[in-house]
Formats: sequence, structure tokens, C-alpha cells
Amino acid sequence: MAKILIMTAVEAEKEAVERGIGETSGIDVAIAGVGPAQAAARTAFALPKDEYRMVVSVGIGGGFKNRAAIGDIVISDRLIAAELGAESSQSFIPIDELGFGTNVITADDSSVQRLSSRLIEKNQRVHTGAILTLSMVTGTDDTAHALIHRYPDACAEAMEGFGVATAAAEQNLPVLEIRSISNLTGPRDKENWNIKEALASLEPAGAAIKEVFA
Repeated sequence: MAKILIMTAVEAEKEAVERGIGETSGIDVAIAGVGPAQAAARTAFALPKDEYRMVVSVGIGGGFKNRAAIGDIVISDRLIAAELGAESSQSFIPIDELGFGTNVITADDSSVQRLSSRLIEKNQRVHTGAILTLSMVTGTDDTAHALIHRYPDACAEAMEGFGVATAAAEQNLPVLEIRSISNLTGPRDKENWNIKEALASLEPAGAAIKEVFA
């Protein structure tokens, strides 16, 4: 049976997910690196190594205020390259409108709902919505507000999801993105981040992936 491929940005995320998964031969976890370009390249490199039927981008991320709190889990229904497009004097023009491709990859709705339900059964705080992929994480309220205005269904932001999804889409594989919230978007204030809690929330996410899909 074909496997699940999980891509995490860094080793600490990989270790947290693997603790949740435990022993199984049906899931591989690999390092994607930081940023959409490296994530796309490393996912594309990993996919030919075995037979996979789904790819999941998993890690910590920033939550938009009043959408997701620290320690919550966000599951993507859409993976969006939030900066892929052109700036105009009045607004941002997504690459879709420019006619050069798309900046949105849609997750399988059934998979999103099944995974969300399983995590809720584990007493996790779960949200579903768009997860934005950025090359530069948000550091001001103005930027956070602009992103929410542009993408009203956005719940979280990170740096790898759309890159992972792009590589999966080239192989016609379904993709999900899961983010455990370590901080809120807005002014960069690391004293209010809780990476330890966010990493701990990745463990039940790994267990749920195994239980639902493997």
C-alpha cells in the first residue's frame, strides 16, 4: 500500500511528529527546509524515493488574531502563496488574475473533515481555513490586517505549505497542511511565543494522521 509523506521544515518539528506517529511503516517524515522554494525542491526530491498517496506539510506557524490561539491546530482547506502576484498602486493582484498560473491549491475536503474530527476527539482545539505561505513572516499589525483583508478565510501563516503542495500537485497527489500555532501574527514579540506548546501539539497531530490515513 502506498505511503503518506510528511514534510516538516526543521528537525524539532520532525521529532515531535514522529513521537506522535510512533511505530509504522506507512508514513515517512522528511525535512523540507525553510521557505517555499526549498520546501518544493526537497519534496520533489523525496517523492520518487517511494510510492506515496498523500503529502502533508506539518509544522508550527503564526495564527491570525481571533482566528487561532497559541497551541491550537489549524488544518488547511486552501494552501495559498500569499505573495505570488503583482503590486499595483491600489491593491495586490494575485497571479491568477495576471494569467500566469494559480496561487491557491485546494485540499481534499473529506480528508480535512476526517482529520479535524479525529483531533477534536483527542480534545484538541482545531480550526479549518486557509493557511498562507509567505517568504517573509508577518511582523506588523498593518501587514497582518492587509493579509486578512486579502484572504478573509486565513487562519494561519507559515513558510512551506504551498511549496510542498506544488511538488505534490506535479505528481497529482492530494495535500494537506497542518499548523500548530506558536505565536500570533502582528508585531514580532518572541517573548510571547510558545514554541514548546506548539511542538507538543504536533504530537497528537502526528497520531491523528496515522489513525486516519495510514
